[in-house]
Amino acid sequence: MKVKHLVFVLNFGSSSFKFAVINPYDNKNYLSGIVECLYLSNVKIKWICNDVQYQKTFKDTISNKDILKFVITEILEKESYIFSNIVAIGHRVVHGGIKLNDSTIINQQVIDDIKKAIIFSPIHNPANLIGIQLTLQLFPHLSKKNVAVFDTSFYKSIPKKAYLYAIPYFLYSKHGIRRYGAHGISHQYVMFRTATILNKELNTLNIISCHLGNGASVSAIKNGICIDTSMGLTPLEGLVMGTRSGDIDPSIIFFMHKELNISINEINNILMFKSGLLGLSDISSDFRNIESQYEINKQAKNTIDIFCYRLRKYISSYFSLMNGRLDAVIFTGGIGENSSLVRKLAIDNLSLSGELSIDISKNNLIMKKTNFFINSEHSIPILVIATNEELAIAKETIQCIYS
Repeated sequence: MKVKHLVFVLNFGSSSFKFAVINPYDNKNYLSGIVECLYLSNVKIKWICNDVQYQKTFKDTISNKDILKFVITEILEKESYIFSNIVAIGHRVVHGGIKLNDSTIINQQVIDDIKKAIIFSPIHNPANLIGIQLTLQLFPHLSKKNVAVFDTSFYKSIPKKAYLYAIPYFLYSKHGIRRYGAHGISHQYVMFRTATILNKELNTLNIISCHLGNGASVSAIKNGICIDTSMGLTPLEGLVMGTRSGDIDPSIIFFMHKELNISINEINNILMFKSGLLGLSDISSDFRNIESQYEINKQAKNTIDIFCYRLRKYISSYFSLMNGRLDAVIFTGGIGENSSLVRKLAIDNLSLSGELSIDISKNNLIMKKTNFFINSEHSIPILVIATNEELAIAKETIQCIYS
């Protein structure tokens, strides 16, 4: 089999790791896989190669570094015809910080800047750096063909009125405290797919994109550019997430510290790793485990109702930014693509003059395609689109290297 121009893509999330080897010219996947339940016991890895599915379970917890080594040495290197045709490596990096606004070839300065941005993305950026450092070590012949693709790049179009906080201005001008956003690669992919599906020019497209997973965010896209997003300085702001609180009154932090004598480090740990779905439900951070108890467990029901309530508020507020013309609402990400319950609860209770409504039978279909409509006949289009961050990263990587 003769292949060429393959890109090895690494995509570390907050609780998962996706990887792929893709030809960005014909969009063909030669290898793809996902590692789920990172940081928990019974970590599972599933992958597909040559249309054959494989899986393995690690009974003990396993580090990001070890799981990546397994992917490279136990999967990728054993597929010699794929391995030998990799010409570049694309890395999803969640936060580019103040300096890194565009995809870029990785060098020591870029690594140093990604390290500086860890303060803005303390879960993701360290994992992204592990991937960068390990591939530089194991693929020395591609040392100048590793590319960082940033989630935050998609949000450089957001206007000041949306990204500035109402705090002293010097905190922005001198220290870069502003809204940066996250999930930009996914939202951008969804934007392009929606324009194609609806047969609309990108510069006329008005959509609200909902990326719902262990991390969750909503982005408002007007005339083909992002004008607002729910995540902020860090991926902690916005929607309820797997273990992250999302929006809270900042005074809660002072109350916890002063009145409850909880240290700042522990407060940070609570808001990042013990809150969200996990904290509300006291069941799990995995949405599937909570949803399975929705009808029988009051705490599970309350948790999902809160998740969807927060989502409705963001969709409604972003609708007001579209000057009365919304082309579509999009659901993507693990929850957005797979939970008909969330989609129904989010849309059914929206107060948008009946302009958005779900077709129950379409919404309840098991997803067998990469995209499908779930709206009723007279509704604004409501689409479920399977995100493909890996393909978007592969295309960015090739463009960055050969442009």
